[in-house]
Amino acid sequence: QVQVAESGGGLVQAGDSLRLSCAASGRTISDSDVGWFRQAPGKEREFVAAISWTGGNTYYKDSVQGRFTISRDNAKNTVYLQMNSLKPEDTAVYYCAASVVGSLLRPDHYRYWGQGTQVTVSS
Repeated sequence: QVQVAESGGGLVQAGDSLRLSCAASGRTISDSDVGWFRQAPGKEREFVAAISWTGGNTYYKDSVQGRFTISRDNAKNTVYLQMNSLKPEDTAVYYCAASVVGSLLRPDHYRYWGQGTQVTVSS
């Protein structure tokens, strides 16, 4: 069983940066693809970014490409999401998820989820 926990969210102004962390416990996620998703009020959970277990492949939602960077430190059992040039439309609860079977872009294909961390970007 894997537990994942997100941290690093907060209230920032447009143009600011945040770094989210997804720390795993229980067992290693170094052999697992990991994804970041977000959910804004009244909207469905959507894909933001994903990283392969080796870290060699990364994937991004079009609207965050060039602003967000996903990375991992397998020695620390942690995945990061560096978010730069934040916009009000990035406001959401951000979740990390691990152990995917199928598409990295589909939230229902992931097995383990954290509780989420709130990111609020003011204009």
